Amino acid sequence: MSLPLSIYALAAVFFSFVLYKYILYPAFLSPLAAIPNANPTSAISPLWILWTRFKQRENVTVHSAHKRLGPIVRLGPNEIGVNCVKGGLLTVYAGGFEKSDWYPNLFCNYGMPNMFSTVQSRPHSVRKRMISNTYSKSYLHSSPTMSALTAQIIHRRLLPLLATHASSSTPVNAFPLFSAATLDIVTSYIFGLRAGTDYLTDSASLEAFLDRYESRRAYTFWPQELPRLTSWLETWLGLRVVPRWVDEANRQIEALGLHMLDRAEELLRNSALGQPIVSAGSPAPSAGSQKSVPSFSTEPRLSAIPPADVPVVYAQLRAAMVRALVLDPSSGALSMPPDASPARGPLLAPYRSTVAQDDSTRGDTVAAQLRLELASEMLDHWAAGFDTSGITLTYLAWELSKNPEVQDALRKELRGLPAAIYPRNKRAANGEKDVSAAQDELVIPDSKLLDQLPLLNAVLQETLRLHAAIPGGQPRVTPTGGCKLGAYEGIPGGVRVNAQAYSLHRNEQVFPNAEEWRPQRWLSNETTKGGGDMNRWFWAFGSGGRMCVGSNLAIFQMKYIIAAIYTGFRTSIIDDEGIEQVDAYTAPPKGGKLVLTVESVA
Repeated sequence: MSLPLSIYALAAVFFSFVLYKYILYPAFLSPLAAIPNANPTSAISPLWILWTRFKQRENVTVHSAHKRLGPIVRLGPNEIGVNCVKGGLLTVYAGGFEKSDWYPNLFCNYGMPNMFSTVQSRPHSVRKRMISNTYSKSYLHSSPTMSALTAQIIHRRLLPLLATHASSSTPVNAFPLFSAATLDIVTSYIFGLRAGTDYLTDSASLEAFLDRYESRRAYTFWPQELPRLTSWLETWLGLRVVPRWVDEANRQIEALGLHMLDRAEELLRNSALGQPIVSAGSPAPSAGSQKSVPSFSTEPRLSAIPPADVPVVYAQLRAAMVRALVLDPSSGALSMPPDASPARGPLLAPYRSTVAQDDSTRGDTVAAQLRLELASEMLDHWAAGFDTSGITLTYLAWELSKNPEVQDALRKELRGLPAAIYPRNKRAANGEKDVSAAQDELVIPDSKLLDQLPLLNAVLQETLRLHAAIPGGQPRVTPTGGCKLGAYEGIPGGVRVNAQAYSLHRNEQVFPNAEEWRPQRWLSNETTKGGGDMNRWFWAFGSGGRMCVGSNLAIFQMKYIIAAIYTGFRTSIIDDEGIEQVDAYTAPPKGGKLVLTVESVA
């Protein structure tokens, strides 16, 4: 018995609809159809770019597409890669394109948003205004806290460790060493030296932390690129593509963040001898209703705290959020609207309910939420601050160890500084007096003078270029009204757009011999040849209103760590197997190590 013609007609209509929607329109009629395809299937399917990301080949593959096809390429039916400044970076990042769910799906902490995970620009700006001055170059250079904690960490932790390795001829794994140094400095600036980590002297805790932190990297693909599929597989099939031990690693990292925050909070409360910001239970002036924040209601007296122990970043954000919350509850200080609901990402789902239950017993839900939002923001800062800087310093030490002539020239430049950084025994040998006195032990060069050293800057800048710690794409979404990118007009709203430092930093027209590590390209006589193009294409910290808020702190701490090592020590390579960078958003060494010898230099 034959089927009715109507069935055939419906099937033909359905087939025609599918053919048009998923093949003909995206491949030939879409405004994106004029953009060259990175892969023959890019116009009709995202599978190619998803597979490339899953296999951790995105940076190299997309860069190859840009080299073949130009600055604008189509990566998927609704995704574009850009690799140009004009019509690219200036339009997308300086132009304020919004983020996508790619960020909150992974980068929320404690189920709470932070600046980096926030999709929309306005709530990001509200939070950034509260805190950005503590990361400005002028603030860091004049901060007694930054100077005091840097001196203590360098002289009491880092230099003794280096001296021990040098005197015993014991090799050192530079990657965890640099992770420890940067984590100690960043957490101390955020929470105070007393509340921050001390991983330079606690190798067991460092190893446990890094094991947890690094183990999660292999599973970021699923919540970022396929969050709905990841959730569906677990909900309906009971299949977890992200193992439970990743959730446990997240819990332990978040517990560390809360531990440091609570220690800093205790210090602030103990110093709070002044007047409260508002009396507990008093009405909020702008709202006219009762609003109390008993756990965060007093203004700490920072002058009563030793300089190195002042939790600079935490104290400022805490005070700003409390004031905004009490005086204007609609200010956006708490649960940044409109995308401030707890993260939907599967990595965080098991912990979200646990946090809510634990903190509901604290007696005040507003204070409990404020505590978690502060913790989320601070965790984002200290995790990004140590991770990226530790990677950069690892590759800087690798390049200097391969180029001893540059290392020697840098040492000469560093030794020309007043108060150059030497171990105590070396300073005594140089004829300095009273080197056993505490104030003399902790001498470090003026940060402004250190920042002005041309070769130091060139070495660091070139490492950030060639070995960017975050070389991967930074997704944005085209605005509703559409836009023009490069030569292509009429690009509709809702299209994912990515630029990546990996490709921007390898433009041969701007960086000749781009695959070579050549610090001299950043020295003044070469920089001026390109009319400043190198600085325009340099993208290690992003650009626009949402560029890395901690870039100045990163440079500050890295320059001091470099000075601490290469003023009095020489490094050479023992084992650099696996030094190649992971091809991913964040790019540590594949082998997780760089084994060096450290030798004292007279």
